[in-house]
Amino acid sequence: MPSQRYTQAKLITAQLFSGAGIASGYAVGGLLAEQITGRTAMAGFAQMSVIFGAGLVAYPLAALAARTGRRRALTLGFTVGTLGALVVLVAVAVQFLPLFMLGMMMCGSSTAAGLQARYAAVDAAGPAATGRAMSLVVWATTIGSVLGPNFTGPGAHLGEAFGMHPLAGPYLISMAAFALAAVAASTLAGGKQGATAEGTADGSAAPDVTAPNTAAPLRLGAALRFVAVRPVPLFAIVTIVTGQMMMTNVMVMTPVHMHHQEFDLGAIGLVVSIHIAGMYALSPVFGWMSDRWGPGTVIASGVVVFIATIALGVVDASASASSMTLLTIALLLLGVGWSMFLIGGSALLTASVPQHAKVTLQGASDSAMNLGGALMAAMAGTVLAMGGFLWINLMATGVLLITLAFSVKAVPLMKWPGRGAPATDAEPGLDRVTTP
Repeated sequence: MPSQRYTQAKLITAQLFSGAGIASGYAVGGLLAEQITGRTAMAGFAQMSVIFGAGLVAYPLAALAARTGRRRALTLGFTVGTLGALVVLVAVAVQFLPLFMLGMMMCGSSTAAGLQARYAAVDAAGPAATGRAMSLVVWATTIGSVLGPNFTGPGAHLGEAFGMHPLAGPYLISMAAFALAAVAASTLAGGKQGATAEGTADGSAAPDVTAPNTAAPLRLGAALRFVAVRPVPLFAIVTIVTGQMMMTNVMVMTPVHMHHQEFDLGAIGLVVSIHIAGMYALSPVFGWMSDRWGPGTVIASGVVVFIATIALGVVDASASASSMTLLTIALLLLGVGWSMFLIGGSALLTASVPQHAKVTLQGASDSAMNLGGALMAAMAGTVLAMGGFLWINLMATGVLLITLAFSVKAVPLMKWPGRGAPATDAEPGLDRVTTP
């Protein structure tokens, strides 16, 4: 339907700008915190603030979307991110760390809004194309996110031209990009037609994704109790969360590690760009794999990729000097593994819970993934200072083992190539939930 294409185009535009804004500041946020405080451990806390902020607002944005539609939720999320970039600029000018952390948390709102956009695309597509619809919007982040870190050098010159700290300059670009994302989100069709956000299997009657759902969304407590005793949706959420934790743990400390190894900003920006390309560029392939062979296939492939990533990181950390080639390949695969876990886990969650629990659990899983990433980022600076890049990769190994532990009960119930639909009869009540 034309309306679906228009909606997807607007979501893609918002994602492009949002990705550029996030990536532009992400490459230098940790370095700014380290220079403001003189402490390496604070680099992790700076990145933690962004992810923590995303975790705090993800569920409220989802709740707002359930009540008033996606348009208002996405527009608000990107607008708060715009203000956050402005706060960062002010904080760097006055060298006040608490204000800097607040601004970084507010920037995280754009991250949360971008994550919610993938579910907005699913709302319009119907269940037969869940993976593909989601992955196209995720893929749209590629262009902006790959360009973003390469604004580090020009952004520094821009900051100097305005009399700012050079590393603050990229946040001028972030502020403009978030504002453009908010404008794009605000052009989504409004209305309160009472669509169900489900659509038909062939997409022929997909609803306006910005309209709220007529069915009362399940409350958070009831939704969590429902999913806690069902291995498949529980594993889906765990996959989303642990993928973010592993990616965050390694990603936020790689620029700092490279800085300590005397790589210049250009090299750091290049590695970050390649990593972000890995996060998003292949997402349509993973969406197609999910629709064709089931989300479990994508998640299993992601496990293999994460193992390879960690192995390369350990090799680099054990060498006498870091290798640009090893770090580039490791960070590329880190992004690919994250994409597989995000697409596979999100598609599995959407397919394995009833309609009126979807938005609640989508918001809860996004909050959990960002809060989990924030926890890893908070610890990462200290871990890097104590044990170097080797310990960072060992932390990721521990998180991967947690994922595998939750897979034990879920795997036999999931759809696999040649097997057909999941064995939902092993999970009574999967297709219905009643509010206590």
